[in-house]
Amino acid sequence: MQKTPIVISLSSFGASEVKRHGQAKFVDISKEAGADGVEIRSELLSPNKSELSFIAQQAEWMHRVFSCAAPLFSGDGELQTDNISYALECSELLRADVIKFSIGGGSRASYQQYKRLGTLLGNKASSVLIENDQSNTSGSIFHLKRFFDKSTEAGLKLGMTFDIGNWHWTGECPRTAVDEFVDRVKYVHMKGVYRQPAKWVAVPLAESQAPWKSILDSLPAKTPWAIEYPLIGDDLVEITKREVEQLRALNGERYVN
Repeated sequence: MQKTPIVISLSSFGASEVKRHGQAKFVDISKEAGADGVEIRSELLSPNKSELSFIAQQAEWMHRVFSCAAPLFSGDGELQTDNISYALECSELLRADVIKFSIGGGSRASYQQYKRLGTLLGNKASSVLIENDQSNTSGSIFHLKRFFDKSTEAGLKLGMTFDIGNWHWTGECPRTAVDEFVDRVKYVHMKGVYRQPAKWVAVPLAESQAPWKSILDSLPAKTPWAIEYPLIGDDLVEITKREVEQLRALNGERYVN
């Protein structure tokens, strides 16, 4: 019995390819490969959002995540109401289960800004998950902890998207991050990492230079796992199917007595 939904972040197919063909095509590929859900990316949408309703039809019965590339707060802690309204509108068209944001400068925001955020999100707040991105200001343990503490004080109970690879971009320890945020984790970005001379790059877990198995074992069971590493090749259905099956097998190991 499957315990964990496997989702495909559509950015995994390459930004240029997805923009050229549209995200709907890659929803079909993900579905054919046996994925349980898709993560739609705001930065790869057509400007008029016309494809969202079509994607919602294609992804019926699948888990749907809307990823907003624009942050909740500006660098100086001002609430970005336009970004939030845009994401809420898109998620409604998509009929998304989850809306994913980064905090931007949210750790600097005032109590009043958090209260405004709660009012703006309304009954959608339970669907909003905060991701650790690759920036020091909104992807570090310090800033994320400060954000969650302040938002909780203002009455917001926000969950987290835990990207197991992004901690390396900020120089953080994933093990420490698990200990700090495990109770908030509702969605996991599966990302192996490889260190090139000047930067980290995302790779499949099997190629990762960083330990990841103990991290996954410590995260909540049944939480959706999303592939967010390159899926590139001549037969995208087979490549994606292979990665989905590998994650399912990995997940199955957690339930062997």
